[in-house]
Amino acid sequence: MWPGEQSSTGGPDPRQPNPYRQPGYQQQPHPGQQQPAPWNAPTVASGGPAGRGPGDGRTKVVAIVAAAVVVVAAAVTGAVLLGGGEDDGARPGPTASSPSASAPSASPADDPRGGDGAPKATVEGWTVVANPDHGLAFDVPASWVPQSRDWVTYVAEDDDPDEKPLVAMKAPAVLKERWCGSDGDRDGSVEYTPLASAGTRGNNGARSTEEIARTDSATWVYGAFAQPDRDKVSTGPVTPFTTDSGIEGSLATSRSAGVAKKGKCDVEGKATTFAFKSADGDFVSWSFFGAAGVADEVTDATVRSIVATVREYTPSDA
Repeated sequence: MWPGEQSSTGGPDPRQPNPYRQPGYQQQPHPGQQQPAPWNAPTVASGGPAGRGPGDGRTKVVAIVAAAVVVVAAAVTGAVLLGGGEDDGARPGPTASSPSASAPSASPADDPRGGDGAPKATVEGWTVVANPDHGLAFDVPASWVPQSRDWVTYVAEDDDPDEKPLVAMKAPAVLKERWCGSDGDRDGSVEYTPLASAGTRGNNGARSTEEIARTDSATWVYGAFAQPDRDKVSTGPVTPFTTDSGIEGSLATSRSAGVAKKGKCDVEGKATTFAFKSADGDFVSWSFFGAAGVADEVTDATVRSIVATVREYTPSDA
């Protein structure tokens, strides 16, 4: 299963519509109501390859607009994310372990907050994405759309009826929400898959930033693109990385190769995870994943430009 949304405040965000609410959604009991929050779950790889049941797609999108114990969920056939292309606002990317040259950052004299107490973007013309639960923020090009701070995106095994998240991110931003549409189950309803997504999470129980970077990036690719073939996912070396704000951590990129392409939205995928310790000593991470090998793929330089803006801030109710 693929991305989902869960409202940690007990209901949908009234400020914006649910971008994943498409024909075919249905209400059902919340399968994981008593489980730990998926966006702060331990960093662990799932079990062995899982098969697909009749009508299942490699990836599914599940939106949980939960009120108490009710969710809105949908299975969407197709692959997912990774942004790119000429309209993603790409800028030259930084190198590992060095400050980013992606775009101008705010000077120390600049007010890092907006009038609502939320952090301000550090890149001119970009949009800030904030996760107040962990006090994390990053910037994305203007073509990206931040979801509400209660939105949770996750992947799960295709054949898991409980949709237990393998990995999740909270308060993400999405690029091209209707990048690919298909009717995989032939029920007459077109289901849409976005091109790319990026967000942050806590990594409760992790042992190191290297472990998080390696495992989370691989799990995003496996869950969104490569199921049921874990051996079609490869991960590059874990390298040190420093953001523009001076955060030091570990970064890794995973990719799929040779996935079965049975539908128009089945594509190769890639994911990048940057993991670090917060000022409070907790393991946290930022991840990006999406379609690879397509005309509008988000370039690696753009991914580096975005991750370079990752920073901590103190949430405020002001």
